[in-house]
Amino acid sequence: MSPAEKPVKIVLVHGGFVDGSGWAGVYRALRKDGFEVSVTQHPTLSLADDVAVVRRAIAAAGAPVLLVGHSYGGVVVTEAGTDPNVAGVAYIAAFAPDAGESVSSLIKDPPPGAPVPPILPPRDGFLFLDRAKFHASFAADLDGDTAEFQAASQLPWGVQALDGKVTTPAWRTKPSWYLVATEDRMIPPPAQRAMAKRAGATVIEVSGSHSVYVSQPGPVAALIARAATETAARIG
Repeated sequence: MSPAEKPVKIVLVHGGFVDGSGWAGVYRALRKDGFEVSVTQHPTLSLADDVAVVRRAIAAAGAPVLLVGHSYGGVVVTEAGTDPNVAGVAYIAAFAPDAGESVSSLIKDPPPGAPVPPILPPRDGFLFLDRAKFHASFAADLDGDTAEFQAASQLPWGVQALDGKVTTPAWRTKPSWYLVATEDRMIPPPAQRAMAKRAGATVIEVSGSHSVYVSQPGPVAALIARAATETAARIG
């Protein structure tokens, strides 16, 4: 089936500290399967700004959309996913907040023993990860050169984006899917499982770091393709 014949389009939404290029492997796998895919490049300045970028991508799709978010991108798709043209939402090692929640509120009280992301103090309203600790915390299953490049090319993450609160979560009215990265040291796997359960998501688990979408594009793309196919079946 050609992309033009697929009833559901896919929009991939990146998280904090990175841009959309990390989706390259997933993008290629989905395109090979015949899906039409777009990748947003949102600035992570504020939740409202990022949601506006994603809503433009939804409008441009011209068809029902499956929104897919990684990490902070999960907050963006949760807020943007109430758009009537969104048919489903998928989370890849992502935050799936409820109404009134933000990244800041979800991470403020980590459970005892949970890994603490090496986020440096804000500089001019933006956050960065400690470059020396980036590989171990964000991308442990990537090769050293790739992780080093990611660390050196970090996208500044605006404090306003972390504080952005969701109004109405898309997962309350739209079907959802969730991929838990079981070796994640940024969002603890138990927290991922709890958010997925609360959202009523269809869940799979993959042994991978927070960068599982980069290190294992095959299983990630397979879940997204499944979600898109099941979404298409729901809308007839």
